[in-house]
Amino acid sequence: MENSIAVAELHQKVNEEITGFYLVAEKELRDGKNDQYLRLKLQDRSGSIAANVWKEASKLAQDFDAGDIIKIKGTVVSYKGQVQVSITRLRFADVSEYNIEDYLTRSKIAPEILSERFFGFIDKVSQEHLNRLLHLIFDDKEFFTRYLQAPAAKSWHHNYLHGLIEHSVSVAAICEFASTLYPVDYDLLISGALLHDVAKVMEYTSKSSIDFTNEGRLIGHLSLSDQMVCEAAARIPGFPQELLLNLRHLILAHHGEYEKASVRLPQTLEALVLHLCDNLDAQSVGVAQLVDSAPPNAEWTEFDKLNSRYYKIYRPKS
Repeated sequence: MENSIAVAELHQKVNEEITGFYLVAEKELRDGKNDQYLRLKLQDRSGSIAANVWKEASKLAQDFDAGDIIKIKGTVVSYKGQVQVSITRLRFADVSEYNIEDYLTRSKIAPEILSERFFGFIDKVSQEHLNRLLHLIFDDKEFFTRYLQAPAAKSWHHNYLHGLIEHSVSVAAICEFASTLYPVDYDLLISGALLHDVAKVMEYTSKSSIDFTNEGRLIGHLSLSDQMVCEAAARIPGFPQELLLNLRHLILAHHGEYEKASVRLPQTLEALVLHLCDNLDAQSVGVAQLVDSAPPNAEWTEFDKLNSRYYKIYRPKS
């Protein structure tokens, strides 16, 4: 395979022509002023970058899908302070031309460390039934292997391998700190933090690019997580119904607002704290990812479509 320039290094090649293999993380055929053009998000394990195909876009769009590896030829350009690739030629890459591991982004924290931290939080849950519930779900080696690999989102935050467990550990850590400030039930709150996104294992597929499964689109991880917890609790003799009710509420309300696909609004202190801690981590990491992907001299990030804004990059002078 030809050597490709890592995405993270493309900012050094502005106004230069490059050739290389990249994974298509996103693909969208858009209407331009005179004709359609193809907007892509290209990726390797070092990061992602926007790219455009201006000529024969509708024809070339039929040759590949999101999740495929393509070989491109194009020029690296800077547009409104953002580095992009203007593609002049592309083709579908045969599987013999690349190693898929070179194109999958992953957590910067080793999975072994994330696993240790995750089970460390489980061990801190002293309530007997909650502790048994957590072990029943996560001691399943086949399931935990999938959980460990899973991303936490398709495009906004923790959208990489091991992203789900990284997010859950961070939310649990924030919740643990919050428990020192507010009169919450620690065991219930930490259990909710570890379980609130558990069914994202079933919501996303991430063999190459991350996308929704049919279950993810039609049901969603809040309802699927609630179902998993109910089924597991039913296998534990004497699991208190009031405890289960409150745990289910944490899961079903953690998105906080109906407009953001929350099944319920937070109506307990623990549910409110979990929602806020979850949102703090998701939004902060989402913005941090935009900052990290910006070129070294950029003053602003790319546009955040989810929150409809740009972010100013603060770089303190040494």
